[in-house]
Amino acid sequence: MDLFCGCGGMTVGLDQAGFTVLSAIDNDPLAVETYRMNHDEVRVIEGDIRKADPLAVAREVGLEPRTLDLLAGCPPCQGFSSLRTCNGAHTVDDPRNDLLFEFLRFVEALMPRAIMFENVPGLVNDPKFSQFCRRLAEIGYLYSAPQVLNAADYGVPQRRRRLFMAAGLGFPVGLCPPVHQHCSVREAIGDLPSPGTGDDPLQNVPERHSDEVMRRIRAIPKDGGSRLDLGRDQQLKCHRKCNGFKDIYGRLSWDAVAPTITSGCTNPSKGRFLHPEQDRALTLREAALLQSFPSDYKFSMRGGKTGASRMIGNAVPPELARCQALQLRAALERQASKSQQ
Repeated sequence: MDLFCGCGGMTVGLDQAGFTVLSAIDNDPLAVETYRMNHDEVRVIEGDIRKADPLAVAREVGLEPRTLDLLAGCPPCQGFSSLRTCNGAHTVDDPRNDLLFEFLRFVEALMPRAIMFENVPGLVNDPKFSQFCRRLAEIGYLYSAPQVLNAADYGVPQRRRRLFMAAGLGFPVGLCPPVHQHCSVREAIGDLPSPGTGDDPLQNVPERHSDEVMRRIRAIPKDGGSRLDLGRDQQLKCHRKCNGFKDIYGRLSWDAVAPTITSGCTNPSKGRFLHPEQDRALTLREAALLQSFPSDYKFSMRGGKTGASRMIGNAVPPELARCQALQLRAALERQASKSQQ
């Protein structure tokens, strides 16, 4: 079961690891539409998880308490993000911070054999997360210390730090160690046709920039250049005044991993999202591949380019989820084998 499923990144990874996802929940209509386009065999519930009855959700797919192998999820994390907390300098009272207890409510009702939880690194030091972990231990779950993982260490072609934890009901579960098999930008998107020359609609969504912006983009050096290479006089006044956000109007490097793919991943003013050599921003397909989505994954365009970018940037990288899910599957199989002896 995939809670807060978004457009389906976690589900892709679970499926690739050999799990059958029976049910998923999210309250974003655009994300649910995208999810259904790719996972029509899953029972997807669109709505507020706070109003959902875990036992009723389980019964709809033929499950009773203690029969679910894995409950996975990533509650919305904006209130714990480093961007909103200024890297932990202050707290943000965001009502979405309490949604991790909705995940816990499903755990308490369904008592799955294992759980997998993903979120932003800032959550690890929050008192609410400590409360969450204590309650898991009280009801019988064993887990190793939650870890902040870099997606690049698991074959995802981008730097992306995410908090993961896994737990087993009465048996220990660890996380997958880094595979150190980095995938470069070139390996991920280097063989794609230029926008407008192929038949992939996500590669062909046009972008529109003013002549001034295009002059700025053309001036950025190829293969990893940034606006800082232009010299102070050639930068916008607002950029000269600010010493942060140095990746704005930066190009990706062919033979390195990409920076974190965010909801602004197709907008050069939002980060280092320019193509390594072509004078344009990343396409939706390129952004999805850098998130490790399959090359044929569909995204609803009902919300336009902005809506699709948001879904891609907010997703759990499928390859990162797959690596952790494989570790969980092995632990579940070992436990099942012990039970049969």
